[in-house]
Amino acid sequence: MARILHLSDVHLTARKAGWRPRDLANKHATGWINWAVLRRGKSFADADAHLERFRSRVVEYQPDLIVFSGDACALGFPPESARAAEELGVDRWPGLAVPGNHDYYTRSAAESGAFETAFAPWQIGERVDGSIYPFARQAGGVWWVGVNSAVPNRGVFDARGIVDPPQLDRLGRLLQHLPTGPRVLVTHYPYCTAEGSPEPHHHALRNREALAEVARLHGIRLWLCGHRHQQYLFGPADGVPFQVVCAGSATHRRHHGWWEIELTESTCNIVRAE
Repeated sequence: MARILHLSDVHLTARKAGWRPRDLANKHATGWINWAVLRRGKSFADADAHLERFRSRVVEYQPDLIVFSGDACALGFPPESARAAEELGVDRWPGLAVPGNHDYYTRSAAESGAFETAFAPWQIGERVDGSIYPFARQAGGVWWVGVNSAVPNRGVFDARGIVDPPQLDRLGRLLQHLPTGPRVLVTHYPYCTAEGSPEPHHHALRNREALAEVARLHGIRLWLCGHRHQQYLFGPADGVPFQVVCAGSATHRRHHGWWEIELTESTCNIVRAE
């Protein structure tokens, strides 16, 4: 049996973020206005307290794996990724992590590899062609498969994601050659909302059906995700052979929480915790 804790969207800031003059003309600046001036950051003002409770639960629960489905950062600065990795205990506990759109907030943020550097201990696993994504690791007799669905977007309100064709091809080959056992997909972006409908265009995984088809072909049982800040479960349902498990935000003032999941070959028990 696999015992995991699944959390997402911690959105941490850093006192010395590393602002540069060019950041005043890119999405870092508009993100800061949204965070500080329009006060979105107030929703995450209690992040430290929520993460302290989470760490205490890790010690009690002793999971086989912590699964983090992205958005470590508020504005995509490398010190934010580093702080999040430290707060989540990447050097203390086994885990798996994939980036979210806030971790890849700008092209420079994505190209810096700051998320991958900070979360390197949680990105160890089986790969094809030496590429970072996708990757898979086994814990508790289950294969946990990390896919990067985040890309930098220029538009102020553009929060879309995509899994590009080369990564989809690698994912199919990786899943095809994995040994037998239950399989769980981990992305930042969900397949659908809590009602089973597609995400709004500006917030969506652009090629969700292509990724879902690979998941269907290779026996994915659960699809773990974040991106939306309220937890929900959806499926299996007609045309959706897997269950969508959205962790919400672990640090949001009103919606904070995570999932505790126990998974065997034939059973799955999912419990909300906070």
